[in-house]
Amino acid sequence: METEMIYELRRPENIIPGKKYPALFVMHGIGSNEQNMLSLVNGLEDFFFIFSVRGHLSQGPGFAYFTIQGYGKPHREIFDVAINKLADFIDYASVNYPIDPEQSYLMGFSQGAIVSMTLGLTLGNKIKGIVALSGYIPQFVKEEYLVNPGKHLSVFISHGEYDQVLPYEWGKENVEYFTKLGVPVTFKSYPEGHSVSEKNLQDFQSWILKDLRR
Repeated sequence: METEMIYELRRPENIIPGKKYPALFVMHGIGSNEQNMLSLVNGLEDFFFIFSVRGHLSQGPGFAYFTIQGYGKPHREIFDVAINKLADFIDYASVNYPIDPEQSYLMGFSQGAIVSMTLGLTLGNKIKGIVALSGYIPQFVKEEYLVNPGKHLSVFISHGEYDQVLPYEWGKENVEYFTKLGVPVTFKSYPEGHSVSEKNLQDFQSWILKDLRR
C-alpha cells in the first residue's frame, strides 16, 4: 500500500519489536506545512508515532488541504478529496507502521482542525481522540456526511477569544455539536487571536496524555 501524501515522522527512540504504539496524525493550517506543526508536539514522540501530514495543494509559500469559496465555506468537491486522501493515509500508516488501531488521535490547527474534526466524525472507531485548535465543522459535513463518531471518541477543543480569522463563537458551536452527539468534550479558551499560546500547548498535551491512559 502506497501513499501520495508527504509527511514528517517522529517516533519513540527505542522501538520494542512486536509492540503496537499510539498514533498521532497532525494537520497544519492554510499556507503552512508539516514542519511548522512539529514544535507543538515536541516531546509527544516519547508516546506516539507522530505523522505530520502536508496538505496536497500548493497555497502561497506553503500548502493547504482545501480551498474556500466564502467565509467558513470550503469548496465541497475539493474538501471531499482531502478527506478521502487523509482517510487513506491513516489506513496507509496503520498498515506500514506498528500502530495500535484503537489508539489513533487527530490534531490540527485552523484548516487542520477542520479536517481533523471531520475525520473524527466520519471514521468511527478508528479514531480515539481529536485535538482541534481554532477550527469549525463545515455545515455540509453536519448535514450531508455520514456522521459516525464511534463509541470511544473524546475531543479537546480550544479557541482564541479574540480570533480575527475564525470567530470564537464557532469554537463554542463545535462544543455544542459534539456534546449533542454524546461525545465528551474538553473546551479551553484563551485571551489570544488565531494562534496557539504556550498555555494552550501545555493544556492539550496534558489532555492527550491523560486521555491516552483511559
